[in-house]
Amino acid sequence: MMLVESGGDSVQAGGSLRLSCTASEYRYCMGWFRQAPGMEREWVASTDINGGNMKYADFAEGRFTISHDSNKRIHYLQMNDLRPEDTATYYCAAARTYGACAVSDNVRFWGQGTQVTVSS
Repeated sequence: MMLVESGGDSVQAGGSLRLSCTASEYRYCMGWFRQAPGMEREWVASTDINGGNMKYADFAEGRFTISHDSNKRIHYLQMNDLRPEDTATYYCAAARTYGACAVSDNVRFWGQGTQVTVSS
């Protein structure tokens, strides 16, 4: 399975971005992770294709929304009220197992990453 991301950009604090991830085939779960320079990759949000197991990291709750379109091969991360600490490379993730996309070790497929930079 191939995952291709888009939507990363540079924005001012308080701004919004929508990241997209197009998958080459059907997947059972999808998610987003991020990695800032010098930091470990951290989970942002994930959901199953049927809407189950939808979860957000504490820093994302209330500001970020994960969703997917009707043909179920594109998923999105809508990010609002962005902060400088959200600056990172964002990676989409997928797996062929329900509930697997909230844990990095369980993710089987990764996108190439898209850069999000938030300036104050």
